Amino acid sequence: MRGGYERTKFKHWIDEDKDGCNTRNEVLLAEAVTQPTIGAGCKITGGTWRSYYDDTTVQGTSGLDIDHMVPLAEAWDSGASQWTAARRQAYANDLGAERSLITATAKSNRSKADQDPAQWMPPAVDAQCTYLSDWVSTKLRWSLTVDRTERETLRQLAARCKSTDVDSNGCSARSWAYRTRRLGPNVAVRRRILRRTARRW
Repeated sequence: MRGGYERTKFKHWIDEDKDGCNTRNEVLLAEAVTQPTIGAGCKITGGTWRSYYDDTTVQGTSGLDIDHMVPLAEAWDSGASQWTAARRQAYANDLGAERSLITATAKSNRSKADQDPAQWMPPAVDAQCTYLSDWVSTKLRWSLTVDRTERETLRQLAARCKSTDVDSNGCSARSWAYRTRRLGPNVAVRRRILRRTARRW
């Protein structure tokens, strides 16, 4: 497991549409509850965000990370080690599915690190079914595998999430409704992002 993994093998935070805002900033702008000011070079100041992992409101970007729902190292273990560099880049910058990249507090994201749901779940109990749906949907979207322990944990945890949908295209109605309530109305209108679909190789 994890043989040959290097984070640099997933080129991320690119500016795909050449508008001056990289992937990280695109997600921040899309998920802002209170819109920030955008300066030269897409410098973001002000604004408010909601981290659904720990049900925390954050002002300004300094306390925020952009989390890959399925961490890069986990994706590597689950099949991405066999991908082309182009597909790994597409995965690391996936703006085609709302759940692929998540604004989270730095504390919660670093607590999660590269762990799967058998090892880490969001501390906000109300977020856990949404998190399971987001995790499974991302794995399906990118045809990533699950190991035995992960699969059994997902089954056990999902038993209490009977009203949560999973969608391999990356957007479930019930999960999306939860995130929209938690993060605010701006999430439902992703600037430029919803006009894109994920590239597949």
